[in-house]
Amino acid sequence: METDIRLASVTLKGDLIIPGGAFGIVVFSHGSGSSRFSTRNTFVAQFIRKHGMGSLLFDLLTEEEDQDYEKRFDIELLTQRLIEVTQWLQKTEVAKALPIGYFGASTGAASALGAAAYFGPMIKAVVSRGGRPDLAFTVLPSVTAPTLLIVGGRDSEVIDLNQFAYENLSCIRQFEIVDGATHLFEEPGAMEQVADLAVSWFEHYLKA
Repeated sequence: METDIRLASVTLKGDLIIPGGAFGIVVFSHGSGSSRFSTRNTFVAQFIRKHGMGSLLFDLLTEEEDQDYEKRFDIELLTQRLIEVTQWLQKTEVAKALPIGYFGASTGAASALGAAAYFGPMIKAVVSRGGRPDLAFTVLPSVTAPTLLIVGGRDSEVIDLNQFAYENLSCIRQFEIVDGATHLFEEPGAMEQVADLAVSWFEHYLKA
């Protein structure tokens, strides 16, 4: 259901859906120029809900802020937004008892890792899809949440950036390459593979 997420300085729009008997919730952090309506994130969120987890997709920026190109790439700001939204979620009656995971796409992966480093063991798992975890370089050694990095096999530059990040993570971590997929995973079956990998990761660590 659409909800207003009232933070100290702004109100953000979000879609919070929690199926009955959910054992955890995944918070999505979208990439620059995207929104809570991202078709790829929405696809993964639907898949996650079918497997007994809730989902929260939200806009990291207000409509006005999103017109500012620099804000779209302000990792510090986006990380702070994710932190505040997570704190809001923890106070929400329907979700406050649920273990939390993060799913970050593109630059959203950096904010997810930054927020995971901030919260420590409270965040149970992180999944990055075609992400830029290298943009969170300074906090990577502080991430304790088990982290799965998923990259398309034809996305060579991002493979290198993820390999760099992988080597600087000290938590439980895994690096998966989806053969034949480009950066946006538009190829037939590519997003299904991403969703399968993400669900398996979240099921394992949110239930732990």
